[in-house]
Amino acid sequence: MRTFVASAKSADSRWHVIDANGQVLGRVATLASKLLQGKHKPTYTPYIDTGDHVVVINAAQVKLTGRKEDQKLYRRHSGYEGGLREERATVVRKRQPIRLVEEAVRGMLPKTKMGSAMYRKLKVYAGSDHPHAAQQPHTIEVA
Repeated sequence: MRTFVASAKSADSRWHVIDANGQVLGRVATLASKLLQGKHKPTYTPYIDTGDHVVVINAAQVKLTGRKEDQKLYRRHSGYEGGLREERATVVRKRQPIRLVEEAVRGMLPKTKMGSAMYRKLKVYAGSDHPHAAQQPHTIEVA
């Protein structure tokens, strides 16, 4: 008997919707990263992108536990000397609420070209509307 190894052609990609309204950020991000990597499938192969597309809605209403709202820092660097910019989570939530979810999920994906390909299959929206109804996405509940 031969061992089955998934290929890029045999990997069927589905669409999932995660409603982040009132959910903890870390739980939403771990579920999304698991779906993007394809670890929920029996055909999971570490070196082949067998993951699904994930749509996260209501990202503006995601919860941060403890005092993370005031203490958590989001950093970015321009590339120039002294170009480090830091913002608290409260400021990021007001300015770009989708960035909270995007950075949490991106940090849980592999830091390779394949991880970048997985990240491109993530769609995050601050409100409850999304333009992906034609893909007939399945709703996933966060535990």
